[in-house]
Amino acid sequence: MAYSTISHWQATEWTDEMETIAREKFVPLIMSVGAQRVQMIRTGELTFTVVTDYADEAAAQNAQARIVEIRAKATDELPMSMTESAAGSVFASG
Repeated sequence: MAYSTISHWQATEWTDEMETIAREKFVPLIMSVGAQRVQMIRTGELTFTVVTDYADEAAAQNAQARIVEIRAKATDELPMSMTESAAGSVFASG
């Protein structure tokens, strides 16, 4: 059964360069640890949500140590912080 993680982020500024870094650096890093899909969704002026999809819970769990490192790298390199996260099995999709 598919499994997804969701993290909510708050930035102190927003630039085109930050979006480029997200697309060119952080999405590939997340994909490299086993994600099947990563979506970074701007939800407000300075907020965004990251939805990461995995084949199953085992794949997500195997990736978590590296995901923690990637999140720390993001907060070190960019003016943002994670405010909340959640994860669970996908029971319906379209």
